[in-house]
Amino acid sequence: MAVQDNLFTSFKESIDSYDLPERFTFPFYYQPHPLCLLAVEQLQEFLETQSNWQHNFGFSGSAETAVGKMFGVLLVQNQQGEVGYLSAFSGKIADGHQLAHFVPPVFDMLEPDGFFRKGQDELSQITEQIKQLEGNPLIATYKTELTAKEAAGFLAIQDHRARMITGRRDRKERRVIAHKSLNNEAYLQMKHTLSKESIQQKNHLRDLKFYWDEQSQKARNNLSYFTDGITVLKRQRRDLSYSLQQRLFDNYRFLNKDGVHKNLRDIFKVTPQQDPPAGAGECAAPKLLQYAFQHDLKPLAMAEFWWGESPKSEIRKHQHFYAACLGKCRPILTHMLEGIDVDENPLLTNPAEGKTIKIVYQDDVMVVINKPVNFLSVPGKNIEDSVYLRMKQSYPSATGSLIVHRLDMLTSGLMVIALNKDVHKKLQKQFINRTVKKRYVALLDGLLDADEGIVDLPLRVDLDDRPRQLVCYEYGKAAKTKWQVIARNNYQTKVYFHPITGRTHQLRIHSAHINGLNTAIVGDDLYGTKAERLYLHAETLEFNHPTTKALMHFQVEAEF
Repeated sequence: MAVQDNLFTSFKESIDSYDLPERFTFPFYYQPHPLCLLAVEQLQEFLETQSNWQHNFGFSGSAETAVGKMFGVLLVQNQQGEVGYLSAFSGKIADGHQLAHFVPPVFDMLEPDGFFRKGQDELSQITEQIKQLEGNPLIATYKTELTAKEAAGFLAIQDHRARMITGRRDRKERRVIAHKSLNNEAYLQMKHTLSKESIQQKNHLRDLKFYWDEQSQKARNNLSYFTDGITVLKRQRRDLSYSLQQRLFDNYRFLNKDGVHKNLRDIFKVTPQQDPPAGAGECAAPKLLQYAFQHDLKPLAMAEFWWGESPKSEIRKHQHFYAACLGKCRPILTHMLEGIDVDENPLLTNPAEGKTIKIVYQDDVMVVINKPVNFLSVPGKNIEDSVYLRMKQSYPSATGSLIVHRLDMLTSGLMVIALNKDVHKKLQKQFINRTVKKRYVALLDGLLDADEGIVDLPLRVDLDDRPRQLVCYEYGKAAKTKWQVIARNNYQTKVYFHPITGRTHQLRIHSAHINGLNTAIVGDDLYGTKAERLYLHAETLEFNHPTTKALMHFQVEAEF
């Protein structure tokens, strides 16, 4: 029990005035409980003052090697009725999984004598063997030789085929002349001679192919003497890596309150991806719950926060709270929280209930609307109510997809709706060709130094945490936003956004990302801090009418 006593952290001040949580935190969308905030405050004080280990979070040292981390606290109650908390971090810190004050990993893959470390050492040895073989200068020599012989053979055969074509044409002309000028016996003799020439050229082509195939094969054999060994080693490395990964999945075994164990493979086999993603089980939340269940501690509430420098791809702000990731944690936590009374998922509640859509303009072929905040453009996975459904109900004779472009659920503002297929096609073409002019207005949670500029950061979806987006220069799609400051007031900046492209969450990412404006939009619950609404509004829309070609301009000012 000594380990438990070390990890069960009591509050420094009395918590008698605090109410305990009625239900456990819904980990994928929450506001931290006041006691969790108090626990986080204590943990952050510990992080600022401890000296037992060193990790470059980005506060000092090299910015290039800085690595921020997600931390978590779990409010728990022990068997004596005392309330305290547990602490955890995601992944590794200071090149280790186990540090004093923090719960241990579910499975310590870094155990020196464990199978994973031994397997990693074996993989490293194989990789080194491959590297040595690939570095042999003879490989380059034989590759050059093979390429040269294949090229020489190709040219020789092509040259001979050209001569065959010329010869065929020449023989045809000689036959025509001979037929007119020679007697029958002499003509037959010439035909025989010409036929022999044709056969000789065909035989020579065959011999050429055989010769150069033989020469290329010799070079191939010389090369394969080295590459076959590399292929065998790579296959061996692949098989060992797969076997090691599967064994690792089997050893990550997660508890729930009823004492039921499930390993990663069993947990993820019912998910669409079936195979656990890399790093599954290493997040703070599963570690915390695992330790609580192992030591008869009752989980009450949970909160996770980021500490340190933001990564280059994701948006993580120092000391900001974040929900558990969906791709890695949701399947695990679904099992671990089974049988626990958890807060309702607020994302299942229809935020559009009781709201109406204002019509800005309508004619026989299209409608322009002002979409309210917290209103889906199209039906979601759990909520059917949306602009599409409302428009379908309001215009039952409309045909086609109706929705020409979308706004995020949290974004208010102008949308154009097509009432037939042909109009939909014509309007969508304008969006695709980027001839539609759009202007958004947003309120940013901080003061910008510059007055205008362009943010150019390519984006892709976070496969482990949809619908969040990532900045990705390797696989991301081009995303550009022109911006201009309108006003600065009360440590906030009001801006115009002119999106040059139209990627998912583009304006939100470009605002919040460290290499963008580094200032989140007020109320952004994904990339900033939740508020009563997202302060982002599609204010103006300009395009050509799909039938009359007249320039149409619409503007609805934001309610902030």
